[in-house]
Amino acid sequence: MQALMKTVPGVGNVSLQEIPEPVCEAGQVKIHVRAAGVCGTDIHHYYDRFLNKPPVVLGHEFCGEVAQVGDGVESPRIGDRVVVNPSAGKVCGKCHYCHTGHFFFCINRSAIGSVLNGGFAPYAVVRNEITYKLPEWMTDEAGALCEPLACAYQAVMELTTIKPGNVVLITGPGTMGTMCAVLSRKAGATVVITGLASDSYRLEVARRLGIPYTVNVEDDNLTELLNDLTGGYGADVVFECAGTAAALNTALNSVCALGSITQVGLQGAAVKIDVDHVVKKQVRFQGSICHTGRTWDFLMQFLERDHFDPSGFITHRRPMSEWDSAFEDMKNGQTLKTILYP
Repeated sequence: MQALMKTVPGVGNVSLQEIPEPVCEAGQVKIHVRAAGVCGTDIHHYYDRFLNKPPVVLGHEFCGEVAQVGDGVESPRIGDRVVVNPSAGKVCGKCHYCHTGHFFFCINRSAIGSVLNGGFAPYAVVRNEITYKLPEWMTDEAGALCEPLACAYQAVMELTTIKPGNVVLITGPGTMGTMCAVLSRKAGATVVITGLASDSYRLEVARRLGIPYTVNVEDDNLTELLNDLTGGYGADVVFECAGTAAALNTALNSVCALGSITQVGLQGAAVKIDVDHVVKKQVRFQGSICHTGRTWDFLMQFLERDHFDPSGFITHRRPMSEWDSAFEDMKNGQTLKTILYP
């Protein structure tokens, strides 16, 4: 089969390679991949910024049909359409973090798409415990968005308190920022999302998804807008999703006294901030990374109960052979979410 792989360490070294189909062993399921999403993490793997252990098949956001089950697997069954929690590709199952469902912090963890072979291929083999059956109404390509949606769901619905009528500011209109914005609206907030002039396409997508206030911080006056919306107090809640020092300082300047900031975007380097803003405003500042087992349970219930369709976040669709164009569009901000088809 043909798979998109990081072949050796270093910048680049990503290409389509012919490899054998994976073997399904006891406790595993073999998935016929129907759709796979391109994530910013894949771009980081291309530039060798994040941990990866080549040769490895990239892709951690994918959905497909169970083609084979190994010995001892009762669920899922052959023919079931499933999504995968890739962050728990391999865990020890014995440490405190595994026992509490916070598998991301297991020191023996290996993730799918960076250390273990991922979903940018016709077939992928995973542990049966990390699969989740899709609601019948959901399309395969919408299913491929469940993993990033789980990240946003944890940040917005589990870790952050949003009350109806709150003003929520989102910095960064990428996939994570836009998903946090839409979920914040579901929670009853008035939402403002910001970006740069180069983010004009993504800001337009946010408008199409129902976000009422989209701000280009290079041309528009964010402070004036927030003052108008809040009577001069500032945003009740901020999700910092851009992962830049400028955006973090915008968050600190824009949040109200006794407000909260949830840091979702990774900075990638040390940043300089005025921490007095945190102290003098008595701001609650927290990080949100990945998701837990409980997050996935809640998310699948939410999708089934509310018929929440994430396909609106998809802006481009390409065959796997056009992966390089998909990566380039993602890097340049010319797409929100691209789905690749093996």
